Amino acid sequence: MRLITLALAALLLLIQFPLWTGKGGWLRVADMEAQVAQAHQKNMELKARNAKLESEVRDLKDGTGAVEERARYELGMVKQNEIFVQIVRKGQLPPMTETPAATAAPH
Repeated sequence: MRLITLALAALLLLIQFPLWTGKGGWLRVADMEAQVAQAHQKNMELKARNAKLESEVRDLKDGTGAVEERARYELGMVKQNEIFVQIVRKGQLPPMTETPAATAAPH
């Protein structure tokens, strides 16, 4: 009787083995579900990024506010009759501004 019980237990384990580790096994399914969740997360991040870029493109096409903002912050441009004030904190280097002396070739 003990031999039959051991044989049936061994058969049960052999039947269970493909269920856990086989091509369509539970471990593989769990791994695939994790990959799908990760892909969904990446897609959501990319959709948010695309929406932000689309909004920025729309602003650049339709309005002048975005163009003015970029000109001010990226190029350092100011309007006519406007005074530019820059506050530099202790230990902070001022942004590099290109001057004619800096671009001149050394003699």
